[in-house]
Amino acid sequence: MNVFLQVTDTAGAVLVFIGAAICLLGVVGMLKLPDVLSRSHAATKPQTLGLLLVLAGVGLRLRGGMDLATLGLIGFFQLMTGPVAAHLVARSAYRTGQIERGELLFDDLDAQLTDPEPERGTGPRPDPGGRQD
Repeated sequence: MNVFLQVTDTAGAVLVFIGAAICLLGVVGMLKLPDVLSRSHAATKPQTLGLLLVLAGVGLRLRGGMDLATLGLIGFFQLMTGPVAAHLVARSAYRTGQIERGELLFDDLDAQLTDPEPERGTGPRPDPGGRQD
């Protein structure tokens, strides 16, 4: 049993180290990449993976039920909030003109921003009063 605990402690330490290294690479990417979209990618993808690896390593070291539940909640909220925050940052950068639109492969937002009222159908619009003529 003592060998099993030593192996899980070692695996936990390795996971913490790998997760910290991935987070460090994400920070380097945030500092070195040229534009907002690349930086937001570097801010979310490696950071999320790195944090999940760190949480898994800490979970292997702690092994308590309440500790594992807390680590699970931290991982869940990281998975839910990180990508959403990066999406909102990228979308606001697009709307404020900080993104070179010519370099985008797909520009799905262009039609939404240039057309003041998108088409909802081809037929006549219904009367707001509900009357039929």
